[in-house]
Amino acid sequence: MGQRVLIIGAGPGGLTAGMLLAARGYQVEIFEKADCVGGRNAAMHIGPYKFDTGPTFLMMTRALEELFADASRDIKEYLDLRKLDPLYRLRFPGGVDFFPTDDEARMLREVERVFPGQSEAYRRYRQQESRKLDVVYPCLRTPYMMLTSYLSRNLLRALPHLDAFTSVYNRLASYFDAEHLRIAMTFQAKYLGMSPWKCPATFTILSLIEHRYGIYHPIGGLNAISTAMAKVIGELGGQIHLNTPVKQILSQKRKATGLLLTSGQEVHGDAVIINPDFAWAMQNLLKPQDRRTYTDRKLSSYEYSCSTFMLYLGLNKQYDIPHHNVFFADDYKANVLDITQNMRLSADPSFYVQNAVVTDDTLAPPGHSSIYVLVPVPNQTSGIDWAKEAGPFRDLMIKRIQERTELKDLSQHIVAERIISPMQWQQDHSIYAGATFNLAHTLGQMLYFRPHNRSEELANAYIVGGGTHPGSGLPTIYQSGRIAADLIVRDLPKSEPRPPRRRAAMEGFEPRVTP
Repeated sequence: MGQRVLIIGAGPGGLTAGMLLAARGYQVEIFEKADCVGGRNAAMHIGPYKFDTGPTFLMMTRALEELFADASRDIKEYLDLRKLDPLYRLRFPGGVDFFPTDDEARMLREVERVFPGQSEAYRRYRQQESRKLDVVYPCLRTPYMMLTSYLSRNLLRALPHLDAFTSVYNRLASYFDAEHLRIAMTFQAKYLGMSPWKCPATFTILSLIEHRYGIYHPIGGLNAISTAMAKVIGELGGQIHLNTPVKQILSQKRKATGLLLTSGQEVHGDAVIINPDFAWAMQNLLKPQDRRTYTDRKLSSYEYSCSTFMLYLGLNKQYDIPHHNVFFADDYKANVLDITQNMRLSADPSFYVQNAVVTDDTLAPPGHSSIYVLVPVPNQTSGIDWAKEAGPFRDLMIKRIQERTELKDLSQHIVAERIISPMQWQQDHSIYAGATFNLAHTLGQMLYFRPHNRSEELANAYIVGGGTHPGSGLPTIYQSGRIAADLIVRDLPKSEPRPPRRRAAMEGFEPRVTP
């Protein structure tokens, strides 16, 4: 029999590691506190309306294709991926719309249409930043658990291209003269919950990844990826225990030996993978005597990402707007400073609206819409009282959407609604400080200086998710799961691969529809 690997949480990182390890012959058991898989990548149902809880952009599908191939699976049998063209609609003050695309020839024409004279600068950006991406991407697949890791061939090759000592904005501003084009190429720092004026220029690759490889939507939402991974794990003989929260990681002599469930049951295994929010897990899942590195003081010293205010709106109407829409504040930099430094709510916030029914009619009844709204806001260290502010801020956002978008009569067509504020991210979703993008990606919190994929507290414990290397965002979280799986294969005696054992979809596996 293979070694037994216990995974806390069925989020994207835990599912990735579980799928790869099950394919390599390990006994995989995942313990998920919710009634469905996915974590922040799970489906949310409000009556007949379906939403993604968190991520809505799927980039670098080759990372997913590789994962399924490594499990001897063809991704096309599990997911219906639709490429979006244009990538999204960006609306600047004054109602100026910009429609980026991954078709380079068309993108050059679009740049010239909106920003005359800047197409050659865009061509130069594509060429130079492509060289960076090609050498930086392999570094995302390597663990950095010792300072000597900086001597690896991949990192030494990438070092001249990392641009770690300047910001995303400063680096990309050097290409473009038009301020709105600079914003269009740097706002992606928000995917990391950071300001483009502070985010290290290593992450200029984010906009390039979109423009080079495109953005996709899986039919059913990005939550369908988690569902597909869980299905593969079941086919390979792994087990997923839903509605089964973990209380504590069991240990002996600073070695993880198993899990204590909140039911009181003990489950023993050869390795433990920690998938929940990193700082929350360190505070809540480890015995006090096992916390020598990540004490409360250490965790509070980190810099964390911003949070998000979420609106999930079921409408009895459809609107003719693109799938993805970003609406920038009149003073975008001031808005970013409010979120990341002033730690206050902006009177004029930027916001994102997803209108996925234009691509995917499975998300709402005929003639209806599932509208997803995300507003970057300060995390819980701000002291904002969301018990008082959530209602007024919700009303402000409905007003702003009606003013800035084509949804002029939005308030008249809302028939289902849910809000997630930073307070709820922290309390209900177990996210430290409500920082939805986890630890910030500052120079001092990257590579070796980010919490390691092999736990520094306990032997035979491993960490996946946005709080460890390589960082937040679905493609990098998938890589964290791959790194953890590779480390377990290296650290524990390899199991003999066994033929995949197909089984029916797991009972209790589908998300529950909540009213």
